[in-house]
Amino acid sequence: MIYADYNGSSPLLPEVSEYLTKRIHSHLFANPNAIHSMGQKINMGIEKCREMISQVVGCHPDQIIFNSGSSEGIANIFHSILNLKDQTKKKIIISPIEHAAVMNAALYYKEEWAYELIFTPITEDGVIDTKKVEELILKNQTELAMICIMSANNESGVIQPIDKIVPLAQKFNIPFFSDTTQTIGKHAFHFEKSGVDYAVVSSHKLGALVGAGFIIAKNPVTIKSLVFGGGQERGLRGGTQNYLGIETMAIALKIFSERTSQLLQLKLARENFEQEIKKLCPEVVIFGEKADRLAGTTLLSFPGIHGQAVQIELESHDIFATTSAACSDNQPETSKVLLSMGVPDDIGRGVIRLSLSFSQGQKEYSSLAHALKSAYTKLSKIKSY
Repeated sequence: MIYADYNGSSPLLPEVSEYLTKRIHSHLFANPNAIHSMGQKINMGIEKCREMISQVVGCHPDQIIFNSGSSEGIANIFHSILNLKDQTKKKIIISPIEHAAVMNAALYYKEEWAYELIFTPITEDGVIDTKKVEELILKNQTELAMICIMSANNESGVIQPIDKIVPLAQKFNIPFFSDTTQTIGKHAFHFEKSGVDYAVVSSHKLGALVGAGFIIAKNPVTIKSLVFGGGQERGLRGGTQNYLGIETMAIALKIFSERTSQLLQLKLARENFEQEIKKLCPEVVIFGEKADRLAGTTLLSFPGIHGQAVQIELESHDIFATTSAACSDNQPETSKVLLSMGVPDDIGRGVIRLSLSFSQGQKEYSSLAHALKSAYTKLSKIKSY
Protein backbone atom coordinates (compact mmCIF):
# COMPACT_ATOMS: atom_id res chain seq x y z
CA MET A 1 0.00 0.00 0.00
CA ILE A 2 1.21 3.51 -0.85
CA TYR A 3 -0.34 6.53 0.77
CA ALA A 4 0.20 9.50 -1.55
CA ASP A 5 -1.94 12.19 0.06
CA TYR A 6 0.38 13.78 2.61
CA ASN A 7 -0.77 17.26 1.59
CA GLY A 8 -4.25 16.19 2.68
CA SER A 9 -3.27 14.56 5.96
CA SER A 10 -0.22 12.71 7.16
CA PRO A 11 -0.33 9.30 8.87
CA LEU A 12 1.26 9.19 12.29
CA LEU A 13 5.02 8.93 12.13
CA PRO A 14 6.22 5.59 13.56
CA GLU A 15 8.10 7.44 16.29
CA VAL A 16 4.92 9.30 17.22
CA SER A 17 2.94 6.05 17.40
CA GLU A 18 5.63 4.52 19.61
CA TYR A 19 5.60 7.57 21.87
CA LEU A 20 1.81 7.52 22.16
CA THR A 21 1.78 3.87 23.18
CA LYS A 22 4.19 4.57 26.01
CA ARG A 23 2.50 7.86 26.86
CA ILE A 24 -0.95 6.29 27.24
CA HIS A 25 0.42 3.61 29.54
CA SER A 26 2.08 6.26 31.70
CA HIS A 27 -1.39 7.16 33.09
CA LEU A 28 -0.37 10.81 33.32
CA PHE A 29 -3.58 12.64 32.43
CA ALA A 30 -4.79 15.85 34.05
CA ASN A 31 -5.78 19.41 33.34
CA PRO A 32 -2.51 21.21 32.60
CA ASN A 33 -3.89 24.35 34.24
CA ALA A 34 -4.56 22.64 37.58
CA ILE A 35 -2.29 23.57 40.48
CA HIS A 36 -1.78 19.99 41.69
CA SER A 37 1.44 18.20 40.82
CA MET A 38 0.02 16.10 37.96
CA GLY A 39 -1.45 19.16 36.25
CA GLN A 40 1.76 21.10 36.71
CA LYS A 41 3.81 18.22 35.33
CA ILE A 42 1.71 18.24 32.13
CA ASN A 43 1.95 22.02 31.96
CA MET A 44 5.72 21.80 32.19
CA GLY A 45 5.57 19.28 29.35
CA ILE A 46 3.61 21.77 27.21
CA GLU A 47 6.21 24.46 27.84
CA LYS A 48 9.00 22.05 26.99
CA CYS A 49 7.20 21.30 23.70
CA ARG A 50 6.82 25.03 23.04
CA GLU A 51 10.56 25.40 23.44
CA MET A 52 11.32 22.40 21.18
CA ILE A 53 8.97 23.62 18.47
CA SER A 54 10.32 27.19 18.59
CA GLN A 55 13.81 25.91 17.87
CA VAL A 56 12.60 24.06 14.77
CA VAL A 57 10.46 26.88 13.32
CA GLY A 58 12.82 29.71 14.23
CA CYS A 59 10.86 31.83 16.66
CA HIS A 60 10.73 32.70 20.36
CA PRO A 61 8.67 30.29 22.49
CA ASP A 62 6.35 33.13 23.56
CA GLN A 63 5.44 33.71 19.90
CA ILE A 64 3.72 30.30 19.75
CA ILE A 65 0.03 30.08 20.65
CA PHE A 66 -1.34 26.53 20.71
CA ASN A 67 -4.81 25.87 19.29
CA SER A 68 -6.77 23.23 17.34
CA GLY A 69 -5.09 23.75 13.97
CA SER A 70 -4.69 26.04 10.97
CA SER A 71 -8.38 26.71 10.30
CA GLU A 72 -8.79 28.11 13.80
CA GLY A 73 -5.49 29.94 13.54
CA ILE A 74 -6.47 31.57 10.26
CA ALA A 75 -9.82 32.72 11.68
CA ASN A 76 -8.04 34.04 14.78
CA ILE A 77 -5.49 36.01 12.74
CA PHE A 78 -8.16 37.61 10.53
CA HIS A 79 -10.18 38.39 13.65
CA SER A 80 -7.17 40.00 15.31
CA ILE A 81 -6.19 42.17 12.35
CA LEU A 82 -9.52 43.10 10.83
CA ASN A 83 -12.17 42.98 13.56
CA LEU A 84 -11.45 46.50 14.74
CA LYS A 85 -14.03 49.21 15.37
CA ASP A 86 -11.57 51.95 14.45
CA GLN A 87 -10.19 50.22 11.37
CA THR A 88 -9.96 52.78 8.56
CA LYS A 89 -7.83 50.71 6.21
CA LYS A 90 -10.27 48.54 4.28
CA LYS A 91 -8.25 46.72 1.61
CA ILE A 92 -6.64 43.27 1.65
CA ILE A 93 -4.11 42.00 -0.87
CA ILE A 94 -4.62 38.25 -1.20
CA SER A 95 -3.56 35.58 -3.67
CA PRO A 96 -6.35 33.73 -5.52
CA ILE A 97 -4.69 30.39 -4.79
CA GLU A 98 -5.22 30.47 -1.03
CA HIS A 99 -6.69 27.48 0.79
CA ALA A 100 -10.45 27.62 1.34
CA ALA A 101 -9.92 28.31 5.05
CA VAL A 102 -8.13 31.54 4.15
CA MET A 103 -10.35 32.49 1.23
CA ASN A 104 -13.56 31.97 3.19
CA ALA A 105 -12.22 34.09 6.05
CA ALA A 106 -11.39 36.87 3.60
CA LEU A 107 -14.81 36.61 1.94
CA TYR A 108 -16.50 36.87 5.33
CA TYR A 109 -14.78 40.17 6.04
CA LYS A 110 -15.58 41.35 2.54
CA GLU A 111 -19.28 40.61 2.94
CA GLU A 112 -19.78 41.47 6.61
CA TRP A 113 -17.20 44.21 7.18
CA ALA A 114 -16.97 45.77 3.69
CA TYR A 115 -13.31 44.98 3.13
CA GLU A 116 -12.10 45.08 -0.47
CA LEU A 117 -10.13 42.09 -1.73
CA ILE A 118 -7.34 42.82 -4.20
CA PHE A 119 -6.22 39.59 -5.86
CA THR A 120 -2.60 39.10 -6.87
CA PRO A 121 -1.82 38.05 -10.45
CA ILE A 122 -0.58 34.45 -10.83
CA THR A 123 1.75 33.10 -13.51
CA GLU A 124 0.96 29.96 -15.49
CA ASP A 125 3.34 28.09 -13.18
CA GLY A 126 1.24 29.04 -10.16
CA VAL A 127 3.63 31.67 -8.76
CA ILE A 128 2.57 35.11 -7.63
CA ASP A 129 3.80 37.88 -9.93
CA THR A 130 5.99 39.70 -7.41
CA LYS A 131 6.53 42.81 -9.52
CA LYS A 132 2.81 43.34 -9.96
CA VAL A 133 2.21 42.65 -6.28
CA GLU A 134 4.76 45.32 -5.43
CA GLU A 135 2.88 47.71 -7.70
CA LEU A 136 -0.37 46.89 -5.89
CA ILE A 137 1.25 47.56 -2.52
CA LEU A 138 2.66 50.90 -3.63
CA LYS A 139 -0.65 51.94 -5.16
CA ASN A 140 -2.73 51.00 -2.10
CA GLN A 141 -0.22 51.34 0.75
CA THR A 142 -2.23 53.80 2.86
CA GLU A 143 -5.40 51.69 2.62
CA LEU A 144 -4.04 48.20 3.19
CA ALA A 145 -5.11 46.43 6.35
CA MET A 146 -3.39 43.16 5.51
CA ILE A 147 -1.40 41.17 2.96
CA CYS A 148 -2.22 37.48 2.71
CA ILE A 149 -0.02 35.21 0.56
CA MET A 150 0.51 31.53 1.32
CA SER A 151 3.95 30.02 1.66
CA ALA A 152 3.32 26.87 -0.42
CA ASN A 153 0.21 25.83 -2.32
CA ASN A 154 -1.61 22.74 -1.13
CA GLU A 155 -2.54 21.60 -4.66
CA SER A 156 0.48 22.34 -6.83
CA GLY A 157 3.11 22.40 -4.09
CA VAL A 158 4.49 25.61 -5.61
CA ILE A 159 6.52 27.62 -3.10
CA GLN A 160 5.71 31.30 -3.21
CA PRO A 161 8.49 33.97 -3.19
CA ILE A 162 7.10 35.81 -0.17
CA ASP A 163 10.61 36.92 0.74
CA LYS A 164 10.43 39.39 -2.15
CA ILE A 165 7.19 40.92 -0.85
CA VAL A 166 7.81 41.03 2.90
CA PRO A 167 10.34 43.93 2.87
CA LEU A 168 7.83 46.25 1.20
CA ALA A 169 5.11 45.22 3.67
CA GLN A 170 7.50 45.98 6.52
CA LYS A 171 8.41 49.36 5.01
CA PHE A 172 4.77 50.45 5.11
CA ASN A 173 3.94 48.61 8.35
CA ILE A 174 1.34 46.35 6.70
CA PRO A 175 0.56 43.10 8.59
CA PHE A 176 1.69 40.10 6.51
CA PHE A 177 0.06 36.72 7.07
CA SER A 178 1.40 33.64 5.30
CA ASP A 179 -0.41 30.30 5.48
CA THR A 180 2.48 27.94 6.25
CA THR A 181 0.31 24.84 6.74
CA GLN A 182 1.95 23.04 3.81
CA THR A 183 5.44 24.40 4.43
CA ILE A 184 6.31 23.68 8.05
CA GLY A 185 7.23 20.01 8.35
CA LYS A 186 7.67 19.64 4.58
CA HIS A 187 10.13 22.39 3.67
CA ALA A 188 12.75 24.54 5.37
CA PHE A 189 11.14 27.46 7.20
CA HIS A 190 12.46 29.96 9.74
CA PHE A 191 9.83 32.35 11.07
CA GLU A 192 12.16 35.14 12.13
CA LYS A 193 14.12 35.07 8.88
CA SER A 194 10.91 34.96 6.81
CA GLY A 195 9.88 38.36 8.11
CA VAL A 196 6.17 37.52 8.10
CA ASP A 197 3.98 38.66 10.99
CA TYR A 198 1.78 35.59 11.32
CA ALA A 199 2.00 31.90 10.38
CA VAL A 200 -0.07 28.79 11.16
CA VAL A 201 0.44 25.04 11.62
CA SER A 202 -1.80 21.96 11.73
CA SER A 203 -0.63 18.84 13.56
CA HIS A 204 -2.13 16.35 11.11
CA LYS A 205 0.06 17.67 8.29
CA LEU A 206 3.17 16.75 10.28
CA GLY A 207 2.59 13.12 11.20
CA ALA A 208 1.20 14.05 14.61
CA LEU A 209 -2.24 13.57 16.17
CA VAL A 210 -5.10 15.39 14.46
CA GLY A 211 -6.73 18.28 16.33
CA ALA A 212 -3.81 20.44 17.41
CA GLY A 213 -1.82 23.28 15.90
CA PHE A 214 -0.51 26.74 16.62
CA ILE A 215 -0.19 30.34 15.50
CA ILE A 216 3.20 31.99 15.32
CA ALA A 217 2.82 35.72 15.91
CA LYS A 218 5.71 38.17 15.65
CA ASN A 219 3.99 40.32 18.26
CA PRO A 220 1.70 38.05 20.33
CA VAL A 221 -0.09 40.97 22.00
CA THR A 222 -1.75 41.70 18.64
CA ILE A 223 -3.67 38.41 18.91
CA LYS A 224 -7.24 38.90 20.10
CA SER A 225 -8.71 35.80 21.69
CA LEU A 226 -11.29 34.04 19.54
CA VAL A 227 -11.92 31.37 22.20
CA PHE A 228 -12.26 32.95 25.66
CA GLY A 229 -12.29 29.86 27.89
CA GLY A 230 -10.40 30.17 31.14
CA GLY A 231 -7.51 32.32 30.02
CA GLN A 232 -5.16 29.58 28.86
CA GLU A 233 -2.21 30.38 26.54
CA ARG A 234 -1.63 33.67 28.38
CA GLY A 235 -5.21 34.66 27.65
CA LEU A 236 -4.68 34.46 23.88
CA ARG A 237 -6.54 31.17 23.35
CA GLY A 238 -8.93 29.77 25.93
CA GLY A 239 -9.79 26.12 26.39
CA THR A 240 -7.85 23.25 27.89
CA GLN A 241 -4.83 22.57 25.72
CA ASN A 242 -4.70 19.38 23.67
CA TYR A 243 -1.50 18.36 25.40
CA LEU A 244 -1.23 14.96 23.70
CA GLY A 245 -1.55 16.66 20.32
CA ILE A 246 1.03 19.25 21.35
CA GLU A 247 3.46 16.58 22.53
CA THR A 248 3.16 14.66 19.26
CA MET A 249 3.67 17.87 17.25
CA ALA A 250 6.91 18.53 19.08
CA ILE A 251 8.13 15.00 18.34
CA ALA A 252 7.09 15.16 14.67
CA LEU A 253 8.81 18.50 14.09
CA LYS A 254 11.96 17.34 15.87
CA ILE A 255 12.09 14.28 13.61
CA PHE A 256 11.60 16.46 10.54
CA SER A 257 14.43 18.78 11.61
CA GLU A 258 16.74 15.78 11.95
CA ARG A 259 15.88 14.45 8.50
CA THR A 260 15.81 17.53 6.29
CA SER A 261 18.62 16.01 4.20
CA GLN A 262 16.07 13.46 2.97
CA LEU A 263 14.14 16.25 1.22
CA LEU A 264 16.77 16.45 -1.51
CA GLN A 265 16.55 12.69 -2.11
CA LEU A 266 12.77 12.95 -2.29
CA LYS A 267 12.96 15.86 -4.72
CA LEU A 268 15.35 13.97 -7.02
CA ALA A 269 13.12 10.90 -6.93
CA ARG A 270 10.11 13.07 -7.79
CA GLU A 271 11.93 14.68 -10.72
CA ASN A 272 12.96 11.28 -12.10
CA PHE A 273 9.37 10.08 -11.72
CA GLU A 274 8.02 13.09 -13.61
CA GLN A 275 10.49 12.59 -16.45
CA GLU A 276 9.42 8.95 -16.71
CA ILE A 277 5.75 9.92 -16.90
CA LYS A 278 6.53 12.50 -19.60
CA LYS A 279 8.21 9.79 -21.68
CA LEU A 280 5.10 7.64 -21.33
CA CYS A 281 2.75 10.47 -22.23
CA PRO A 282 4.38 13.54 -23.84
CA GLU A 283 1.11 15.44 -23.56
CA VAL A 284 0.94 15.08 -19.76
CA VAL A 285 0.78 18.42 -17.95
CA ILE A 286 2.78 18.85 -14.76
CA PHE A 287 1.63 21.99 -13.01
CA GLY A 288 4.31 24.29 -11.64
CA GLU A 289 6.95 22.18 -13.34
CA LYS A 290 9.32 25.13 -13.77
CA ALA A 291 8.68 26.55 -10.31
CA ASP A 292 10.20 25.73 -6.94
CA ARG A 293 7.93 23.14 -5.32
CA LEU A 294 7.59 21.07 -2.19
CA ALA A 295 9.91 18.09 -2.54
CA GLY A 296 7.18 15.45 -2.61
CA THR A 297 4.34 17.14 -4.51
CA THR A 298 3.31 16.46 -8.11
CA LEU A 299 0.10 17.82 -9.61
CA LEU A 300 -0.43 16.39 -13.08
CA SER A 301 -3.10 15.89 -15.69
CA PHE A 302 -3.63 13.52 -18.59
CA PRO A 303 -5.68 15.73 -20.95
CA GLY A 304 -9.03 14.21 -21.81
CA ILE A 305 -8.94 11.68 -18.96
CA HIS A 306 -10.83 12.50 -15.80
CA GLY A 307 -8.73 12.73 -12.66
CA GLN A 308 -11.28 10.73 -10.70
CA ALA A 309 -10.91 7.86 -13.15
CA VAL A 310 -7.14 7.89 -12.61
CA GLN A 311 -7.71 8.05 -8.86
CA ILE A 312 -9.92 4.97 -8.97
CA GLU A 313 -7.39 3.07 -11.06
CA LEU A 314 -4.62 3.95 -8.63
CA GLU A 315 -6.70 2.72 -5.75
CA SER A 316 -7.08 -0.62 -7.50
CA HIS A 317 -3.28 -0.81 -7.16
CA ASP A 318 -3.62 -0.01 -3.43
CA ILE A 319 -2.37 3.54 -4.00
CA PHE A 320 -4.25 6.38 -2.35
CA ALA A 321 -4.05 9.78 -4.00
CA THR A 322 -6.51 12.59 -4.63
CA THR A 323 -7.64 15.10 -7.22
CA SER A 324 -7.52 18.84 -6.61
CA ALA A 325 -11.00 19.30 -8.03
CA ALA A 326 -14.23 19.89 -6.19
CA CYS A 327 -17.03 17.60 -7.39
CA SER A 328 -20.71 18.21 -7.83
CA ASP A 329 -23.10 15.54 -9.11
CA ASN A 330 -20.10 13.51 -10.23
CA GLN A 331 -19.06 16.26 -12.64
CA PRO A 332 -15.45 17.18 -11.93
CA GLU A 333 -14.74 20.89 -12.02
CA THR A 334 -11.46 22.70 -12.47
CA SER A 335 -10.23 24.03 -9.13
CA LYS A 336 -9.97 27.76 -8.47
CA VAL A 337 -6.22 27.39 -8.10
CA LEU A 338 -5.89 25.99 -11.61
CA LEU A 339 -8.34 28.52 -13.04
CA SER A 340 -6.17 31.31 -11.64
CA MET A 341 -3.25 29.74 -13.52
CA GLY A 342 -5.24 29.89 -16.77
CA VAL A 343 -5.75 26.11 -16.99
CA PRO A 344 -8.62 25.12 -19.37
CA ASP A 345 -11.30 22.65 -18.26
CA ASP A 346 -10.19 19.78 -20.50
CA ILE A 347 -6.88 19.76 -18.60
CA GLY A 348 -8.16 20.89 -15.21
CA ARG A 349 -10.65 18.02 -14.97
CA GLY A 350 -7.89 15.48 -15.45
CA VAL A 351 -5.88 16.45 -12.42
CA ILE A 352 -4.40 13.99 -9.94
CA ARG A 353 -2.29 15.07 -6.96
CA LEU A 354 0.48 12.90 -5.58
CA SER A 355 2.07 14.06 -2.35
CA LEU A 356 4.67 12.04 -0.48
CA SER A 357 6.62 12.40 2.75
CA PHE A 358 10.32 12.99 3.41
CA SER A 359 10.39 9.39 4.69
CA GLN A 360 9.46 8.07 1.22
CA GLY A 361 11.34 8.16 -2.08
CA GLN A 362 12.46 6.17 -5.11
CA LYS A 363 10.71 2.92 -4.18
CA GLU A 364 7.31 4.60 -3.86
CA TYR A 365 7.79 6.67 -6.99
CA SER A 366 8.70 3.56 -8.99
CA SER A 367 5.45 1.91 -7.90
CA LEU A 368 3.52 5.11 -8.70
CA ALA A 369 5.03 5.26 -12.18
CA HIS A 370 4.08 1.63 -12.85
CA ALA A 371 0.50 2.19 -11.65
CA LEU A 372 0.09 5.40 -13.63
CA LYS A 373 1.34 3.68 -16.79
CA SER A 374 -1.26 0.97 -16.29
CA ALA A 375 -4.02 3.52 -15.61
CA TYR A 376 -3.06 5.68 -18.59
CA THR A 377 -2.93 2.71 -20.97
CA LYS A 378 -6.33 1.43 -19.84
CA LEU A 379 -8.08 4.81 -19.76
CA SER A 380 -6.58 5.91 -23.09
CA LYS A 381 -8.15 2.88 -24.80
CA ILE A 382 -11.54 3.74 -23.28
CA LYS A 383 -11.08 7.38 -24.32
CA SER A 384 -10.20 6.47 -27.92
CA TYR A 385 -13.06 3.99 -28.10
